[in-house]
Amino acid sequence: MTKTEKKGNIEIEALKDVVVNIGGIEEEEEEWEPMGPTPMPGMADLRDWDYKLMNRYKPFYAPYCEMCCFCTFGKCDLTGGKKGACGLNMEAQQARFVTVACLIGCSAHTAHGRHMLNEILHIYGDREIDMGTSIDIEAPLTRLITGIKPKRLSDFIPVLDYVEEQIAQVMDSIHTGQEGSNIDYESKAFHVGMLDSLGKEVADIVQIVAFDMPKGDPDAPLVEIGMGCIDETKPMLLVIGHNVVPSVSVIDYMRERDLEDKIEVAGICCTALDTTRYSDKAKIVGSIGRQLRFVRSGVADVIMVDEQCIRADILEQAEKIHAPLIATNDKAMHGLVDRTKDSADDIITILVSGKEPGVVILDPVKAGEVAVRLVQIMHEKRKGLVHLPTDEEFAEYVAMCQNCDANCVIACPQGLPIGEANKAAVAGNLEPLANLFDICVGCGRCEQVCKKHIPIVDVIHKAALPLVRAEKGMVRVGRGPVRDTEIRNVGAPLVLGTIPGIIAIVGCGNYPNGTKDVYIMAKEFVERKYIVVLTGCGAMDAALYRDEDGKTLYEKYPGDFDGGCIVNIGSCVANAHIHDAAIKVAAIFARRNIRANYAEIADYILNRVGACGVAWGAMSQKAASIASGVNRIGIPVLVGPHGWKYRRAYLGRKDVDEDWMVYDARDSSQVRIEPAPEHLLLAADTLEEAIPLMARLCFRPTDNSMGRQVKLTHYMDLSMKYLGAYPKDWPVFVRGEADLPLAKKEEYLRILKEDYGWDVDLEAKKIISGPIRKMDVGFDATNLEELLKENK
Repeated sequence: MTKTEKKGNIEIEALKDVVVNIGGIEEEEEEWEPMGPTPMPGMADLRDWDYKLMNRYKPFYAPYCEMCCFCTFGKCDLTGGKKGACGLNMEAQQARFVTVACLIGCSAHTAHGRHMLNEILHIYGDREIDMGTSIDIEAPLTRLITGIKPKRLSDFIPVLDYVEEQIAQVMDSIHTGQEGSNIDYESKAFHVGMLDSLGKEVADIVQIVAFDMPKGDPDAPLVEIGMGCIDETKPMLLVIGHNVVPSVSVIDYMRERDLEDKIEVAGICCTALDTTRYSDKAKIVGSIGRQLRFVRSGVADVIMVDEQCIRADILEQAEKIHAPLIATNDKAMHGLVDRTKDSADDIITILVSGKEPGVVILDPVKAGEVAVRLVQIMHEKRKGLVHLPTDEEFAEYVAMCQNCDANCVIACPQGLPIGEANKAAVAGNLEPLANLFDICVGCGRCEQVCKKHIPIVDVIHKAALPLVRAEKGMVRVGRGPVRDTEIRNVGAPLVLGTIPGIIAIVGCGNYPNGTKDVYIMAKEFVERKYIVVLTGCGAMDAALYRDEDGKTLYEKYPGDFDGGCIVNIGSCVANAHIHDAAIKVAAIFARRNIRANYAEIADYILNRVGACGVAWGAMSQKAASIASGVNRIGIPVLVGPHGWKYRRAYLGRKDVDEDWMVYDARDSSQVRIEPAPEHLLLAADTLEEAIPLMARLCFRPTDNSMGRQVKLTHYMDLSMKYLGAYPKDWPVFVRGEADLPLAKKEEYLRILKEDYGWDVDLEAKKIISGPIRKMDVGFDATNLEELLKENK
């Protein structure tokens, strides 16, 4: 590289490997890998790849609302093929709405990352990015998308500049009179999903480096989780949200004064996960579904919130239990007075007096001091307060219920039989009411429509009190990135299929049947030697249950990134490390260049890395952007029944031959492959439907025969276990007799011959004809013309 700069009468010429600007020499630029074709891609730069995905996985729309109310031309009825006043049709409007949801989610993660980076640079200064001796590829998504290899935290500034600029560009396309194609809106949603993954990676690496969180440690500590794990004899500070900086200040203040064992610090949502990554003496109350219930319980003496997944009425709920609220982020100030510039003494005096129900403190260091000092005072002041109904009040409430079911059941997202449960309670049977506790998502909508104004959430909590007090689990602290050394061990087995797949349980807590579903999913697949990774609410909720030996999943199984292991990656922003693991398989195992080379790596992952994301309780806009980012990089996602409310799925048609044509890069021939993976985004209605689907979505065309045997074994067995029959489509995954599980080979050959009409020599145990294609160990599958040898 040669640069020339003239500054006054000084000329600098022929300098190699430096970046030179008006201010002089900034830094050495390392040529660590050839620059790929798409550094910092714009909306159109990866459009061809998006179109390839959607050519196979067609968008399927399930409108949650059939009207458009975006502008004052409307509202417009888009049913029956009608267009809105602006010319937009139903499909484009649904795709536009998905893009809006992804923009909101991406903005949340990116703004979170920007806020943390700014605060950390201000408080702690710039720091070198050191992810430990086992990690050389420190920021795979940053390298893949931007072409930047960050060395210091400040190197992420241009990365976030890029993401924020792209968010503005995509948001512009949402305006009335802009994009008119649903497919191009879907491409933009993919683009925002990719940006979201990048913003998450920046956020998590920033906090890992700044706060010395675990750097891929499989033996990260175990911490307590559950509403029953809180020691109510100690002052209790509840932290809620996703931005851990104020909570870190709390821990620092406590450590400096030897208070860590004297005060309970516990959290809800990802702030809880990230606080325990900083201090294993902190605890986790639970995921978002526990928020209203725990606040109403009155255990918390002070509540501190930062950003995201905070109830909008948190101030009202805090006032009910006489717990001061400290808001620490300008995105969620809840109408409180900004006391950032006041002294800690003055703030504490105001809050203890009750003159103000809460305050805003935007200085995280001051917020930490105030929270710790205040919680000790409030614990003494609040002693003796009772917040859940007494036994007498409980009896009155359940007797007041008219069992009309017309309002609360309809209002309930789960349709819980509240009236019937109250009726049973009146008769002395509390079990039906107690059983609603875990299935309830804790929204409180039932109370708003109750004609008798019964505090239904509290009544259910009271009935379930013995279960709540026994809710004590153990979760491994979020370990962060997957180590390069682990990828070297699992790369080949993953690509060949002998490790049957990666099951990534992510997303929110809007489950159709309670938290135990994610525990069952994780348990089922870890026992079958899949790599099971978890983040966010899913990581927390899977830790609430114990086996017959009294062990949680995290206590029973190792935390390595390997088959038969349970891996808590961390909080929502740590989801980026799941992308990173797949990228590292391409970089380390396949030796693909990843720098600014998104389409090639996504193509590799789609065809070779058997992984399935599961957002069983997806609720938020962040979940939408997470899924879109995972989809763009070639990984399918399964959501629960509430996931249809996102309005769109990406469904494959295994009966349409042209949708499954790929190139063999060796000779540029086209090959009709099996539907692997069959879908890119779809919803399942029940746990029983979901689990076999998860196994099916881990098939890849490059599985070798041993790997295909393993995957078929699990797919067939899980379908029989949960649905009572073999799946009807299993023969499409058979390329020859070597793909059949040995234990049932004869049975399967007979079924292929008798039920599917295949030409099978049962005596010789040979398949003569029937498969879509034959197994080819050298098959080099790709969807990209530029990867064909003749085009290289």
